[in-house]
Amino acid sequence: MASRLPAVFLGHGNPMHALARNDYTEAWRRLGEEMPRPRAILAISAHWYGSGTAVTVAAAPRTIHDFGGFPQELYQVQYPAPGDPTLAGRVQQLLAPLAVDSDDSWGLDHGTWSVLCHVYPNADIPVVQLSIDATKGADQHFEIGRMLAPLRDEGVLILGSGNVIHNLRMYAWGRLSQEPYDWAVRFENKAMDLIRASDHAALIHYEALGQDAALSIPTPDHYLPLLYVLGARHADDAIRFPVSGIEGKALSMLGLKVG
Repeated sequence: MASRLPAVFLGHGNPMHALARNDYTEAWRRLGEEMPRPRAILAISAHWYGSGTAVTVAAAPRTIHDFGGFPQELYQVQYPAPGDPTLAGRVQQLLAPLAVDSDDSWGLDHGTWSVLCHVYPNADIPVVQLSIDATKGADQHFEIGRMLAPLRDEGVLILGSGNVIHNLRMYAWGRLSQEPYDWAVRFENKAMDLIRASDHAALIHYEALGQDAALSIPTPDHYLPLLYVLGARHADDAIRFPVSGIEGKALSMLGLKVG
């Protein structure tokens, strides 16, 4: 279907990428230029992770600076994209009977705006965020992604933002270009192979993938957005990895485009 939009997962990494121009941000920019322009974006960010499922309904969502210890310049970044209450209602409809709260206080966190400021720098496309319910299992998050798939035929870009590998305890702060850990390279390659093979069951039950997976995903918050995008994938969707690289030895910047 020519009008079907892709679904995209982006490894957002360090929030300082919002201010940078590097290989990652240039890849994000090119992605925005090559994709059909969406009428709206539904973002699933690792940084809205808590109890319950909610969707933003504000007409003008605020830019959330949900981090500490960074240069003042980063706290001055604004991404004034409009919201889309109608899209929020459509999300609630698609996910029924799952209870999805209407949230007018959250806004856009840095998992969303730090990449979108490069993908769509004019901030002129409406953006709605969907929270990640920490009480649900990985299989349920994949299923939510599957239920959201019709949005791709309605002009909506489904965007997952997290990191396939996200181990901050082993992250080389201030030494971002160092060679990655062997386990990180192995797990990233394994994840890519499983995605290419459409082995969604293995990706959902990642805990069974051994020690490399345990080191790569010490907490599920940054991994789960990938499952939403995989859930929204159609069987005939092409797979592409428009962004790659591991920064700080233990944080994957891998990006995935389906469709």
